[in-house]
Amino acid sequence: MVDDEPSLVRVVTGYLEREGFSVRTAADGETALELAREAEPDVVVLDLGLPGIDGVETCRRLRTFTDCYVVMLTARADEVDMLIGLAVGADDYLSKPFSPRELTARIRTLLRRPRGRSAAEASAPAATSAPALRVFGDLAIDPEAREVTVAGDPVVLTRTEFDLLTTLSSRPRAVFSRRQLIEQVWGADWIGDEHLVDIHLGHVRRKLGDDPGASRFVVTVRGVGYRMGSG
Repeated sequence: MVDDEPSLVRVVTGYLEREGFSVRTAADGETALELAREAEPDVVVLDLGLPGIDGVETCRRLRTFTDCYVVMLTARADEVDMLIGLAVGADDYLSKPFSPRELTARIRTLLRRPRGRSAAEASAPAATSAPALRVFGDLAIDPEAREVTVAGDPVVLTRTEFDLLTTLSSRPRAVFSRRQLIEQVWGADWIGDEHLVDIHLGHVRRKLGDDPGASRFVVTVRGVGYRMGSG
């Protein structure tokens, strides 16, 4: 947990430890990065407003060497804060004040996500597994290797972005609602703002060079949700 409010850190750390988690703490971004390299955490709870390098830059640097889950903490229910946090690779966010119980629930939901495959793929029978490589025009997705390329050039996605794209591509002709995507990627018990899906898919489109006004790869079906395009 990375936060410069000692009282909050004590309360949350105590609660998480009682729930069975091993917790390391840091009060600034530089220390957090050192701890992350040393401890290789499963989840980093990261405050946006840190002294020195802030939470945005800390998250950006984390993403250069780890794909751990990141829950961003924001000082207020500000959409700009949330957008900034998610733009640099955070998987989820909470606005202060929050309850330790809510944070614990978010962490448990993230940790239940299968590593390496989306929930939809993990639950599918092996005999009906999709081909290893999924191709949509210039876009190629390799779920097993967790690799994406556009016109042969590699595209770096966060774990959440990749899981969303993999879920959509698992049933190319199907339209997924926000709720369906949340259930497949975050889990059926996730509670929060479903527009989180729009933000993450916006990042996916940007990284794929996909114009939202004339989408080739991730298509919006107005009033319903999203599906894959032919490329």
